[in-house]
Amino acid sequence: MRNITTSALLAMATVYATAANALDSNTPVVVTPLASKTTTASGQPITLPQKNVEVQVSSYQIAPGATLPVHKHPFPRYAYVEQGTLKVTNVETGASNTYKTGDFIIEMIGQWHQANNIGADPVKLLVIDQVEQGVKNTILKQ
Repeated sequence: MRNITTSALLAMATVYATAANALDSNTPVVVTPLASKTTTASGQPITLPQKNVEVQVSSYQIAPGATLPVHKHPFPRYAYVEQGTLKVTNVETGASNTYKTGDFIIEMIGQWHQANNIGADPVKLLVIDQVEQGVKNTILKQ
């Protein structure tokens, strides 16, 4: 059921983007697709909360050289890198991905990971969480 919901959402987004791109040249709207993914950064299928879904949007700024604590997310988290260079490492597998300005991140779900700013400038992220209402989407490793 979760995969069907994810597939349906992705299909609707594709239809919307296609319709928006089909606007005639006299319309002052330009749609530039930035990402289309069906899996997280670690290859997991994207699954959504099953009840009382809440969408939370946040802005993050990570100082140059800063390292976030080891943490995991029980629900989907998406991030758009507005500025900077961020390295995210799955501490369970040791695999790392580096993201730079303009990249879109679909964070791993339920896997311990850590991020650090490896650039000279602050990392600025626009973060979107889909959670069950009242539940936090970041769990710190003790």
